[in-house]
Amino acid sequence: MTARDELINGNLRLVLSVIQRFTNRGEMMDDLFQVGCIGLMKAIDHFDISQNVRFSTYAVPMIIGEIRRYLRDNNAIRISRSIKDTAYRAMRAKEEYINKHQEEPTLHQISEMLGMPEIDVVVALESIVDPLSLYEPVFSDGDDMVYVLDQIGDQGCAEDWIDEISLKEAIAGLDEREKKILTLRFMRGLTQTEVSSEIGISQAQVSRLEKFAIEKIRS
Repeated sequence: MTARDELINGNLRLVLSVIQRFTNRGEMMDDLFQVGCIGLMKAIDHFDISQNVRFSTYAVPMIIGEIRRYLRDNNAIRISRSIKDTAYRAMRAKEEYINKHQEEPTLHQISEMLGMPEIDVVVALESIVDPLSLYEPVFSDGDDMVYVLDQIGDQGCAEDWIDEISLKEAIAGLDEREKKILTLRFMRGLTQTEVSSEIGISQAQVSRLEKFAIEKIRS
């Protein structure tokens, strides 16, 4: 047995510990183990013993990276490279903003940093979120397990669609200033004072127009 084989066999437990993080992905553990072993072998081949770093510290990210590439390449949902690039740019912009301002940026602020519409940022960020299985456990009480599927109601779906259509039609009936006020208040999360500053009217006017617009939608 070569020294390389001994290193591989001696670190199989490391691969097993890493793949435990991916047990809820619906993949066969044997497949993940084989992919993890490929990452382990790559780590062995590229490890520099002259560096003051433990092998496990170097190998774990390599194993995780190999498994993530496998999961990404075998994902049934294919995301375009441009959308992925936008998502990663958005995440970097968010991280830079947090480091600079010590607070989370709004969607509008991220879109301004990237110079693109908010909807494009939303689509990009949502595209890289791992899909949630309907059989993902969300609560356990002894022997009783509650899954995501149990939390999804099957009643009133048609009524919800009708309500949504009615809401869109009602919003379409508002004038541009009313639409802008509701957008700033409930989509960008601005206060009435902030809205009044951006639009150029008093806070009292914003409050009155907001109430009027909401009443118009409800009627």
